[in-house]
Amino acid sequence: MTGLEKIKSQILDEAKAAADSKIAEAKAKADEIVAQAEADAKKISETIAHKSELDTANYKERTASSIDLQRRTKLLAAKQEMIQNVLDKAYQSLESMNEEEYFGVLLKLLARYALPQDGEIFFSAGDLQRMSDDFKNAVENTARDKGGSLKISAEERKIENGFVLAYGGIEENCTLQAMFDEKKDELSDKVYHILFA
Repeated sequence: MTGLEKIKSQILDEAKAAADSKIAEAKAKADEIVAQAEADAKKISETIAHKSELDTANYKERTASSIDLQRRTKLLAAKQEMIQNVLDKAYQSLESMNEEEYFGVLLKLLARYALPQDGEIFFSAGDLQRMSDDFKNAVENTARDKGGSLKISAEERKIENGFVLAYGGIEENCTLQAMFDEKKDELSDKVYHILFA
């Protein structure tokens, strides 16, 4: 081998060594970039998975809460419907009383709402027709016991049952429906405790 060929061979060997070194360096850099990319991808994947788990847990919790709210709402509606049915039946039983019971209830109402004043009491047309003299006397006696007096008006009122008291232009609605409506909350509470306590 001539000197020129030796130099050439040496240059080629050095160039090959430099190229191999650069290739190895580039390969190491590429491996480092790939490893970093894999680490970043893993971190991003874990973050996404964690967020997905949190979102899933939140969704499950909201769904369970919504289902529980719907269940409680429906349960409350069913309870209210049952209570209303009991109250409706109780009112119907008041409406279907025989005359003696009915007028007895009216006297109890009168004893509660009569004032120690002079006043007037109004009834429906049906009650005025079927009212006994004993009941009329009982009305007067009850008013007297309270320290007042009541005149049974011949004027008919458009009411289903019960009566209307009038003292000095102020009227008190003492129909069974008005009494029932006035006590509705209290009655509902009592029915609730009987049914669901």
